[in-house]
Amino acid sequence: MTEDVSDRILTIPNLLSFLRALGIPLLIWLILVKEFDGWAIFVLTVAGISDYADGKIARAFNQSSKLGAMLDPAVDRLYIAATLIALAIRDVVPLWILLLLIARDLLLATTLPALYKIGHGPIEVTFLGKAATFNLLYAFPFLLLASGDSILARFADSLAWAFAGWGVALYLLTGFSYFLGARRIIQDSKSQNQQ
Repeated sequence: MTEDVSDRILTIPNLLSFLRALGIPLLIWLILVKEFDGWAIFVLTVAGISDYADGKIARAFNQSSKLGAMLDPAVDRLYIAATLIALAIRDVVPLWILLLLIARDLLLATTLPALYKIGHGPIEVTFLGKAATFNLLYAFPFLLLASGDSILARFADSLAWAFAGWGVALYLLTGFSYFLGARRIIQDSKSQNQQ
């Protein structure tokens, strides 16, 4: 990949990430204001598909970019936080899940100033990190569906908590791994500067 490509802003994956970000307020409104669960499930599904598609397109058409490397995970975090807050307000997910996942991201945010100070960006997302996001983003539509009273809701409940359980576990595990990796990079930089 050339430097020109990596600095590009106008790419299809970046456009998909931006459009996905615009869906966040709509999603919150659908879940909280009108409780249009079917439409909320649709928005979550489109967000999950576009999250998958933007990575595939970036790799297939050589449209990976520095902006995309920051924008895609940031939009994912916003989707996860916004959806979890809305679902916790609706009592679809327990508050402790919301608090655990937000605490994880706040812990990682504490490393960013030191990483930027040494000229390093956020820790690169790993395969397990992508799997955590995948599981959480796929858990949310099933959690909404499971909050109903139908036979389909009972079926969705098992899928919802399977995706949510794996998603939460992987999200916390990768958060711990990212935190340790960031601390190691910061410590290595300090050691090099002292030599």
